[in-house]
Amino acid sequence: MTRFLVVLTDVRLPDGTRRDERTSPERRRQVVGASSREAADRIAGAFMALGMVRAGRQRVKVIAVGRRPRHPAF
Repeated sequence: MTRFLVVLTDVRLPDGTRRDERTSPERRRQVVGASSREAADRIAGAFMALGMVRAGRQRVKVIAVGRRPRHPAF
């Protein structure tokens, strides 16, 4: 079963270099786990209603983590 993380981050100001989340990720404000995509989307929708997100100073990310369902062998 795939789990999801909903992450609220600060938007980084452009510094002229290419953005790479692996080497320098944006600062996390809040991280919430969800067991289904539907639950993650509802949490993300609540975060998107925040004033800082609407003003473009923060962003919401939904990230799939964990295992994917196995496919039956043919």
